[in-house]
Amino acid sequence: LIDELARCGSGGVLWGLFEGIQIGLPPVINFGSKYLKDKVVGPCLSGEKLICLCISEPWAGSDVANLRTTARKEGDYYIVNGAKKWITNGIFSDFFTVAVRTGGKGMGGLSLLLLEKGMEGLNCRHMKCSGVWPSGTTYITLEDVKVPAKNLIGMEGNGFKMIMRNFNHERWGFVVQANRLARVCLEDAFNYAMRRKTFDKKLVDHQMIRWKISEMARQIDSTHAWLEQITYQMANAKDKAKSDKILSGPIALMKAHSTKALEYCAREAAQIFGGASYVRGGVGERVERIYREVRAYAIPGGSEEIMLDFAARQAVKQAAKALQSKL
Repeated sequence: LIDELARCGSGGVLWGLFEGIQIGLPPVINFGSKYLKDKVVGPCLSGEKLICLCISEPWAGSDVANLRTTARKEGDYYIVNGAKKWITNGIFSDFFTVAVRTGGKGMGGLSLLLLEKGMEGLNCRHMKCSGVWPSGTTYITLEDVKVPAKNLIGMEGNGFKMIMRNFNHERWGFVVQANRLARVCLEDAFNYAMRRKTFDKKLVDHQMIRWKISEMARQIDSTHAWLEQITYQMANAKDKAKSDKILSGPIALMKAHSTKALEYCAREAAQIFGGASYVRGGVGERVERIYREVRAYAIPGGSEEIMLDFAARQAVKQAAKALQSKL
């Protein structure tokens, strides 16, 4: 479904339609109480309500363990203070899956709370970004927001574990979208090169243009093959918890690979289109838009730098365990 919808060539349309529910609803489904599931899951899946995931803050993005938004327990309520930034779908969401600090420093002090539209002290402001315009990117301020204790998702202090488990699916979704958008760039560039003439011959008859097309295809098809392999493992895992741990490194590596391939394809497609890719509209419209949206895939869900480092650290851990077992 994600891959097919991504043929539109707009990350903003994709995010506006289902990015919030794709990353904000799973924590409720996997860890929420019956009360929360009854309240949230049905209305969100039927399209009556919208939900978003609130992790990133002005002072912490990929550094999840150092989030500062606090939730202080007072009787049957949590009092939430802080801010969330770059929240997809936030401006038009009804529910907010929010990472908060209920304990001390570090990952062990994090929890997840479900906040709701209309709660006093919860304010949303639309952020104007370079790309993904329809996605409703939002800055959220939380000032003494009174949240019922029954809105706690899972157990207090388990927030970091729930966030990490959610990341695999989120990053997998980014790969699906990034690879299709890269293919859109290739498709549009190829079709344009078949029509456009320069120096008395079609663009595609120039050796350098053919090289660019082949190089784009090589990166896209290799990413797609990798994606199918990972998807099969995710869908057929008998032990989901074990699978999540084993696949976290490869999925992170695949995300970095896919966004680098997307950036390459967007650039090379723009070069093939020339000035037509610098105009918002016309034959190069989709390439121009995707070129602006590359950063929206290379940074959210874990930046390329964080992904590459994380993948290497996971490989080192697994290698160390294997060596110890042999000894």
